Amino acid sequence: MYEAVCSRDARFDGEFFFGVATTGIYCRPSCPATTPKRKNVSFFPTAAAAQHSGFRACRRCRPDAVPGSAAWNTRADVVGRAMRLISDGVVDREGVAGLAARLGYSTRQMQRQLNAEVGAGPIALARAQRAHTARILLQTTSMQAAEIAFAAGFASVRQFNDTIRQIYAVTPSELRAAKPGPTSRYGSVATAHGAGGIPLRLAYRGPYAAAEVFDYLAARALTGIEEIIGAPGKRTYRRTLDLPHAPGIAEVGEKCGDGWLECHLHLGDLRDLTTATQRMRRLFDLDADPYAVTERLGADPALAPLVERRPGLRAPGAADPHELAIRAVLGQQVSVAAGQQLGNSVVTAYGRPLPTPSGALTHVFPDAGTLAGASLAELGMPEPRRATVRTLSGALADGTVCLDAGADRDETEKALLDLRGIGPWTAGYVRMRALGDPDVLLPMDVAVQAGMRHSGAEAVDAERWRPWRSYAMHHLWNAAGRHCAPEA
Repeated sequence: MYEAVCSRDARFDGEFFFGVATTGIYCRPSCPATTPKRKNVSFFPTAAAAQHSGFRACRRCRPDAVPGSAAWNTRADVVGRAMRLISDGVVDREGVAGLAARLGYSTRQMQRQLNAEVGAGPIALARAQRAHTARILLQTTSMQAAEIAFAAGFASVRQFNDTIRQIYAVTPSELRAAKPGPTSRYGSVATAHGAGGIPLRLAYRGPYAAAEVFDYLAARALTGIEEIIGAPGKRTYRRTLDLPHAPGIAEVGEKCGDGWLECHLHLGDLRDLTTATQRMRRLFDLDADPYAVTERLGADPALAPLVERRPGLRAPGAADPHELAIRAVLGQQVSVAAGQQLGNSVVTAYGRPLPTPSGALTHVFPDAGTLAGASLAELGMPEPRRATVRTLSGALADGTVCLDAGADRDETEKALLDLRGIGPWTAGYVRMRALGDPDVLLPMDVAVQAGMRHSGAEAVDAERWRPWRSYAMHHLWNAAGRHCAPEA
């Protein structure tokens, strides 16, 4: 870790942080400041752990704005699940007791495991996230500090003021005055306000294959819910979001900055900022570790040319897990275009209108409870397939199938397979996208088989691709020609 600090290696940004005893400041590994002596350096697995130990965030490298660690996506244990739930804002909405209940652990057990693994408990982790949200609002809006305090999730203005002083060593007013300029390499705040909404820079590490991600989303975009505007290379992806407090709209640009994608969030309730940000990060797979993926997949003779051809290829997740699951069933055994048409029919018949339409965005995808009791006659599907949609919707609505950010992936896949009409392909696809599992392979998928034939890969080689088989599958889909893939 110290070697990474000495070489200012950005590959490790977000994987760990370091604090400097002589200054009381913590940084990301790529911080451009003078490298401190080894004896003065301490290492931390999270920014919250550094803050919990009394270190303040560096104003030069803005360590709170780095991509998240890819470990939280690969890990299926309680700590990994807890970290994903905390990032989704569960502690702010439901408290520590709500987080523990979702995980099936006692509050004390969960607290002990988090402290042992990441150096901070759920309250400290949520506090660090609230501070980051508050900084974004201070530097991108003209809201009063008191409004920002409650929008960011703080219980009081005093708690907000104290936290900002402890983490950033400045008052909220001073932090607002110190917003980064348009050429700033670091930070998650974009300074261009022309597009409206709250402007963000969604950080990622390593190369990012933006064209492939936008192609993937464009081929599956649902009318009224999603749209892609602009020419290739300069496209903007827009979609509606069903958030805890009010619907919202997200816009993400294809053109990459120096390690970030520009995003604008239009929120009906600013308390949803953290949740909306994390959902877009999951959709665009921004916390991935392309270096680790390349090291593993690039060692396979068949996959190496594919990996070299598309550096930084991502495995898109989901902005709405329930929506993704329903669309996966609609896409069973049909082409991408046919699945897209069925999804459009669902939105037209059952989608919830936005309070104020925005361009081509007019609806939020219907909730599971609505679809569970719907006839779905408008879809023109066989009755057994419509019954599967209703069955899945009912299971999502009553909690039989849990697709939240901290769901146990094995248990969820089993629960899906127990539903009539859902087989291994659908369950695996939902596991990969809705639950963000980076290690899913669908060997019976027609396009995967075509990609294997094209590349010379063998199914028996797949064990060597762990834990990154989802990325291998996207490389195979690209090799086969993505639009022939029969999936949602």
